[in-house]
Amino acid sequence: MRAVLIFVMMSFGLAAQAEMAPRDGWVVMESDKSFKVLVDAVKGAAKANKMGVVTQAGPTAAAKSRGINIPGNRVIGLFNNVYAVRILGLSTAAMIEAPIRVYVTENEDETATLSYKMPSTVFAPYMAEADADLGVAASELDAIFMAIAEAAVQ
Repeated sequence: MRAVLIFVMMSFGLAAQAEMAPRDGWVVMESDKSFKVLVDAVKGAAKANKMGVVTQAGPTAAAKSRGINIPGNRVIGLFNNVYAVRILGLSTAAMIEAPIRVYVTENEDETATLSYKMPSTVFAPYMAEADADLGVAASELDAIFMAIAEAAVQ
């Protein structure tokens, strides 16, 4: 019975993971690139836009080591110390959101999708308690993340 439950949960998880849908406050960009190529393109575009790769995580390799094959899935945390210090000076609580995460998912046709929550959406809950410059910083980050996304999917 437990094996059936695990299979059903995995099946629903894989179906939900297959394609990213647009949602409020997110940018979702399809690409013609493969998963690995898009992951590398995100890293290169981040560097070109003076953002560092702070974190990376994904279940694909660990699942494979357990004998489970799932589509490519990587969360890449991007940030820049200039923004970290600036935002920390505006709202200590807002820094829990750094780094801003970019999500690369492999599609059934072996292309990949790039998705992320816009920094202005991520930092919105802290605006009321922070100096107005938090909104300015978030808008600047919106432009930087859009530049990274556009460069990565080209």
